[in-house]
Amino acid sequence: MILESVIANKYDLDAAALEGLHEEKIVLPGAELVKRIQRVTTDHGRDVGIRLSTARDLRDGDVLYRDDENYIVISVLPTDVLVIAPRSIREMGTVAHNLGNRHMQAQFFTAESDYRAEVMVVQYDHTIEDYLRHVDVPYSRQDRVMPVPFRHAEHTH
Repeated sequence: MILESVIANKYDLDAAALEGLHEEKIVLPGAELVKRIQRVTTDHGRDVGIRLSTARDLRDGDVLYRDDENYIVISVLPTDVLVIAPRSIREMGTVAHNLGNRHMQAQFFTAESDYRAEVMVVQYDHTIEDYLRHVDVPYSRQDRVMPVPFRHAEHTH
């Protein structure tokens, strides 16, 4: 079976839309969400190919197949991240500048998010953790399912 598009995201659907259907999961680490073509195995042992026709990255909850009895959904493994909670705009700017110099990709969240605070989230890196400890910026290390995959930051000088 080759899956070529995202039908919907189960978290955006009415709960009744998938009620009574059997759920089959494709479990992926965050880094695999950016691949448009890949061969995977579901949690029920079914081999499937993913060949997305658009350049859209996969997300946790994306439904790739649905019939009258079953649906296949993407389930993302948690990513090891540093959740950084600067105390001021100056502290945030300094940290963001230094992370940018290291070409670390960051994601930003508001107090209305699941984090319940204005935070910056980066993939775990021991040198970043050492830097945050050295400059005394509040942070925590967590395993999180990220809404957007981290991409390798390409650059030239």
